[in-house]
Amino acid sequence: MEKKRLSLKLILLAVLALALLCQSLYLLTHSNGNLGVALVWGLTAFVWALLIFHRPLAAFAATGPGRVVCWVLGLGFGLFFALLAFVALSGYSNQPKGNEKAMVVLGAAVHGSKVSRLLRYRLDAACDYYFQHPDLVIVTTGGQGRGEDLPEGRAMRDYLIAKGVPADKVFAEEKSASTEENFLFAAGILEEQGISRSDPILLVTNAFHCYRAAEYGRMAGFETVTALPAGISPGSVLPSYFREVFALLYYWVFKSSQTGWIHPLVGTLDAFKRGKFPPLG
Repeated sequence: MEKKRLSLKLILLAVLALALLCQSLYLLTHSNGNLGVALVWGLTAFVWALLIFHRPLAAFAATGPGRVVCWVLGLGFGLFFALLAFVALSGYSNQPKGNEKAMVVLGAAVHGSKVSRLLRYRLDAACDYYFQHPDLVIVTTGGQGRGEDLPEGRAMRDYLIAKGVPADKVFAEEKSASTEENFLFAAGILEEQGISRSDPILLVTNAFHCYRAAEYGRMAGFETVTALPAGISPGSVLPSYFREVFALLYYWVFKSSQTGWIHPLVGTLDAFKRGKFPPLG
């Protein structure tokens, strides 16, 4: 019986290891690399190590120090997956009410002049909702990054207009470099259209990002913020949700990318994103 249980555990572990390996290879050829991708690769390496070295690892786990390590790992993974569940569920807990005055579509990568797949999910969701609520004013947000021929906000506006949204209902914000700036700069555009921060607004982003994005919207002064969760491609689920767990923890501790240990890196990261580096020396 013991051997059968061990064999079943090893079979399940092997299936998980192969699935993660396939995901990692997919990300190697379909991703430009980020924390979420690194986390998937790290988990893949960890599971393969368990599979290959299960005998010596089982022997170590039976010792006193080994039990301590197992408890620490168990608590760490338990916390991680609890937060992962929170990210997954919270994305659908703040649904639109139908009384919003404006829609703010958060930016993401643009390849040349074409919106990325991730961004297309957001824009398609925004487009569908607009046609059900044609009185909405739409603001598309995002500055121009490296590898982008035009600002994200402008590319997003062009996409929505091509889908049939009237040009006079879509306004592009083209300077922001973070979710916080998306809302701050969008607020100015909305005020020009007679919509104040006390009016209810709807944000559009992918489901994993909805909770934190709504919090940033409130930090920007919007009193009532609801979220329309857009989908995501299957290959992006693990890295996107894994990364959001750590982004959520960082937000809860520091409340903003303008504070905390990452703040000194913001300028460097922004320069890298935009392909603008200061001269050496």
